[in-house]
Amino acid sequence: MAGIEVTGPMHERFDEVLTPAALALIERLHRELNPRRLELLRRRAERTAAVAAGAELDFLTETKDVREDDTWRVAPPAPGLEDRRVEITGPTDRKMTINALNSGAKVWLADQEDANTPLWENVVQGQLNLSDAIDGTIEFTNPDGKHYALRTDQPLATIVVRPRGWHLPEKHITVDGEPTSGGLVDFALYLATSGQKQLDRGQGPYFYLPKMESHLEARLWNDAFVIGQDALGIPRGTIRATVLIETYPAAFEMEEILYELREHSAGLNAGRWDYMFSVIKNYRTRGSDWVLPDRNSVTMTVPFMRAYTELLVRTCHKRGAHAIGGMAAFIPSRDPVVNEAAFAKVQDDKTREAGDGFDGSWVAHPGMVEVCREAFTAVLGDRPNQIDRTRDDVHVTAAQLLDVVSTPGEVTEAGLRSNISVGIQYLAAWLGGLGAVGINNLMEDAATAEISRSQVWQWLHNGVELSDGQRVTRELVERLIDEECASIEQRVGADAFGGGHWAEARATFTDLSLADDYTDFLTLPAYERMP
Repeated sequence: MAGIEVTGPMHERFDEVLTPAALALIERLHRELNPRRLELLRRRAERTAAVAAGAELDFLTETKDVREDDTWRVAPPAPGLEDRRVEITGPTDRKMTINALNSGAKVWLADQEDANTPLWENVVQGQLNLSDAIDGTIEFTNPDGKHYALRTDQPLATIVVRPRGWHLPEKHITVDGEPTSGGLVDFALYLATSGQKQLDRGQGPYFYLPKMESHLEARLWNDAFVIGQDALGIPRGTIRATVLIETYPAAFEMEEILYELREHSAGLNAGRWDYMFSVIKNYRTRGSDWVLPDRNSVTMTVPFMRAYTELLVRTCHKRGAHAIGGMAAFIPSRDPVVNEAAFAKVQDDKTREAGDGFDGSWVAHPGMVEVCREAFTAVLGDRPNQIDRTRDDVHVTAAQLLDVVSTPGEVTEAGLRSNISVGIQYLAAWLGGLGAVGINNLMEDAATAEISRSQVWQWLHNGVELSDGQRVTRELVERLIDEECASIEQRVGADAFGGGHWAEARATFTDLSLADDYTDFLTLPAYERMP
């Protein structure tokens, strides 16, 4: 095809995904939408510079009419998305695809973003796995002989695909010599490969949209949906999308985002980990009032996080949309004491979300599905959701969303060490093709790794003093990187440490943490290191 080029290697069955129809759609989306995508990314940089110069995020005056118009609503829940009381997240590798669909969750977030890596083989093979799952033919056998297949004794989870965010390119597919948008590539390949199949099954092509920072970025997605549906002969409104409110700017544009997507909207999700990352990123140079304590001490009940989740439920239910809670990152452990504490924390978290009016929530492991289900069923009973609970009692101000200074907690050496260790371990796995990694009984993905390296950068560049009186300096960070890498090498063994991606991971983490200039996303320089 003139203008479009695929430079990634073609493995077995890749032609089933990289079809003429899919490539034609990618080409059209790129030519019609990529200039706007790049312009919106430039606007992000301008807003970041304004905040660094002293401006504050706020609700938009130019969209006040949208917020004050009480008459509009989003589309009603689509088939398979009426009841979302428990959702499981995970990458689209073959084993996870089967386990997630079999987990008993109502929805599976088939993740091609933060729990995945954009290794070329993952990008295309993930689409094949989704297609085989929809066909019911997917199977997998471990090297140890354990066999996995789809169960037939209960309904499978509804598939909702999370494509990459607007900032990530796809370097293996170019149009007119330009890298394409990773998000538009993921969207187009899924729509062309599996969209009609989902319609034939009585559902539809559903998406989770990550990392958006404005309603104009939501408008861009809506235009992509219209183009895709028209190009493939799919009725408009068939696509449904849930937006992750996981950036600080987007928290001030929730209603506008729903409005832009309203015929395609399936609600909003409280993407808690990326939201914390975005808070740090946007206000990283604004001094001590914006310095968060150790990552694991920032709970969902601290004032600025509480305001964000309360506003999200109020906004969604006001407009007839689902409000989905944040991810429980805990994973089951062989240690019964650790396990008991983890399950108790997940139960408390999900009980609070259900009581606040959320319609469902996320877990990262099949072992946590039942805990989440029980918490929401205790509130919902047989009802599919509680959208009718409009939370008219909630009135959140910009000042409450910005109240980071009231967050309790300390910055400790243990927290600094944890950030360094988790960041390097995650990057080593990511560079090797794994995007979801169990570390210290938590499921880590790109969002939590972003918090880790961003906190190190912020603490260093703001001269933060640790709870024991040490000041965070370049020398301290370098010493702790040495010590944590030595600890990792001792645990994994010298041969494994020398033969993996540890050196690249250490170099990437060090560069990101110590550089004078902050890098917006760690996945951008890491992607450059990836074939």
